[in-house]
Amino acid sequence: MKFAFILDPLEGLKAYKDSSVAMMRTAAKRGHEVWAIQRSALAWRDACVSARARKIILTAQDEPWYTLAEEEAAVPLTAFDAVLMRQDPPFDFEYIAATWLLERAEAQGARVWNKPRSIRDHSEKIAITEFPQFTPDTLISRDPIDIRAFVDELGDVILKPLDGMGGSSIFRVRRDDPNRNVIVETLTAFGARSIMAQRYLPAISQGDKRILLIAGEPVPYCLARIPMAGETRGNLAAGGRGVARPLLGRDREIAETLAPILWARGLLIVGLDVIGDCLTEINVTSPTCFVEIAQQMRFDVAAMLVDALERECSGA
Repeated sequence: MKFAFILDPLEGLKAYKDSSVAMMRTAAKRGHEVWAIQRSALAWRDACVSARARKIILTAQDEPWYTLAEEEAAVPLTAFDAVLMRQDPPFDFEYIAATWLLERAEAQGARVWNKPRSIRDHSEKIAITEFPQFTPDTLISRDPIDIRAFVDELGDVILKPLDGMGGSSIFRVRRDDPNRNVIVETLTAFGARSIMAQRYLPAISQGDKRILLIAGEPVPYCLARIPMAGETRGNLAAGGRGVARPLLGRDREIAETLAPILWARGLLIVGLDVIGDCLTEINVTSPTCFVEIAQQMRFDVAAMLVDALERECSGA
């Protein structure tokens, strides 16, 4: 089979820990062709969505982790058995434009995951509002008065932008914080931009758990991302330490409830973020943590993903 991955620039990927690279390596080991596409290379002409694509050969080392086999200027996306959208946010206008083009490719017969419309419709922060039975006390607003009242009511909250990733621009704010007002003003751009406020969860000290769902099935292990000393963010990009654990109890309940719902919408790969017993985010753009779980628990998450791709593409 031919699999195309829409990725960030290849030279910037850290092969030793990148989940997309793990997927590509597994696909290549099974004899599938692996092609890489940059989002900026997507184009529509003559009723066809195509892209400049590079066929790559995966190596066993991390530097260099691939070699270029061939490059084609305009490959119709329908020429691939599957196209995986794996580029990181920011979820800006260009990202939205890419989902529109990918949706046109779907209409022409291309298999695209995650489904472009579902990526567009699932804000990774706001999507949790569909499942209030699992969420902490949450406010989404652009009004500084509402946000300050929320902080006053709960006393200790997390404030974050709706379009951030990797723990960027996340603040823990207490009722008596002398910088509270300026933080709210900065994040909301003086009331021009909506943000999310959530009750601070002390369970963050035990980790911000990344739970992976693949084709409607939970991966049987999660990765608890434990903040470094003096931090409230567990994100690996913010210095968190990843510890893999079996998926049990409330975590499994959340995963098993959401998995079939999200898969029915064409979300092949989903990353749930859970702190304590509370769902805090639903990540659908480019969920990670495949490599850390595989290394610590000897469970091949990338193989589970490629199994699903093979099954879906063969019609089995």
